[in-house]
Amino acid sequence: MSFENRVAWITGASSGIGAALSRELASRGAHVVLSGRDEARLAAVAEGLATESLCLPFDVRDDDAMAAATRAAIDWRGGVDIAVANAGVSQRGAARKTEMHVYREIVAIDLVQQIAFAQGLVPHMADRGSGRLVFISSIAGKVGVPMRTAYCAAKFGLVGYADALRAELSQSGVEVHVVAPGSVATDVSRNALTADGSRRGKSDPAIDNGIPPDEAAREMVDAIALNQREIIVARGMEEALGKLRQTPDQVFDQVAAMVAGGYMEKMEAEG
Repeated sequence: MSFENRVAWITGASSGIGAALSRELASRGAHVVLSGRDEARLAAVAEGLATESLCLPFDVRDDDAMAAATRAAIDWRGGVDIAVANAGVSQRGAARKTEMHVYREIVAIDLVQQIAFAQGLVPHMADRGSGRLVFISSIAGKVGVPMRTAYCAAKFGLVGYADALRAELSQSGVEVHVVAPGSVATDVSRNALTADGSRRGKSDPAIDNGIPPDEAAREMVDAIALNQREIIVARGMEEALGKLRQTPDQVFDQVAAMVAGGYMEKMEAEG
């Protein structure tokens, strides 16, 4: 596909993978909507883009603010063509020491509110008969990783939601992509929540030596352009682990065939 003159909306766009995706999509001619909590950092990213952009700052935990941003993003240029659910927070803490409020916060941000973001756009895209929903999961959404039990739970859940949504939308013209990055050189580890919910404040060697964000973003956008449904962007052991748990396209096609055969209509008719 061509991204020329398409409207792409990215959450978590003020830094890291979100900022890199904004730059990559803009370099391919997309008009970019940037969202995140920090308006100044969003503006700094917007200044470096090659095309027209719109900054819509909000906290993904604020449903009213998200709904207002959704209306503004759709109204800006008459619709949203690509939506990237990228906002999130990671974790570094053993399960036996992690307080329940940390689980609730990570699952809320990384799963529930990413679903809310998508749900706000599903009717819009389905009614138009086109669009792409992109969910940034993780290798930790394919393989359980120690010290990240809440994060893995949320990221695994995001994959499940996206896979089911893809099947439901398979007759609508709307495409659904799941991206599973490995270690990318961002602040994800510094910003991770510890067992008591405090910010970790330091990075990991694996992250510091990870894939440069712009390189990762280029791989992601290349794969989206090729209409790959599950996209692993990782190196070494992380890539191998991700591919061990990668879902074959035949599975996606089989479930989509159920929808094409009237599965949803039968279920709804049965109540």
